[in-house]
Amino acid sequence: MNISYVIAMAPPPQGGDGSSSLFSTLIMFALIIGIFYFLILRPQQKRQKERQKLLEAVKKGDKVVTAGGLHGTVAGLDDKTVLLQVADNVKMKYERSAIATILREGEVAPKEVK
Repeated sequence: MNISYVIAMAPPPQGGDGSSSLFSTLIMFALIIGIFYFLILRPQQKRQKERQKLLEAVKKGDKVVTAGGLHGTVAGLDDKTVLLQVADNVKMKYERSAIATILREGEVAPKEVK
């Protein structure tokens, strides 16, 4: 069956000129966009800002955990990279974005709950 035929055979909108139907449809779209913003976009932007602050706060001597689970101490910093000392005379270069958490004094690695 041809789709244009099905659309043409659809019953006409009830209630006059259909402007109230158009208005209610626009309100529904606005509500969906608002819900999408407050439930998905806004929290994501907030997490991105917190992550950016975390990466900017890294300094030499901090103990960090990378996204891969490697524990090390920051031995050097560049704009985009971090030099981690993981053992005596063992240093590894990582991207700054690979840092998952910074461990403060007396703090142990956080346990993630899945």
